[in-house]
Amino acid sequence: MRDEHAIESEIRAAGRTAPRVTPEHVDAQIVGETYHVFPGTTLTVCALTLRNGFQVVGHAACASPENFDEAIGRKVARDNARAQIWALEGYQLRSFLMHADRARGRNGPTV
Repeated sequence: MRDEHAIESEIRAAGRTAPRVTPEHVDAQIVGETYHVFPGTTLTVCALTLRNGFQVVGHAACASPENFDEAIGRKVARDNARAQIWALEGYQLRSFLMHADRARGRNGPTV
């Protein structure tokens, strides 16, 4: 998978200027992070606290205990938790855009 910053650069180079969720926006939502490795396991959990107080959780587990590295587990668990922010922020932006369209008398997408 390509790096999200490279994709953002492509979007900008293509002149796309509509509102969107960006890597910087996702990172700006994170105000805290907590990690836990369950004793006797290779299971690492990361809880990211967002600006509004909501939390997302990601995890990582190593199949072979011999390969377990806590720093790597923390990185993978954080990346998994952070990935959830994209969907949440995308949903929030889409809702905002829908309400803005309706306030201007335009009917946006309906289900």
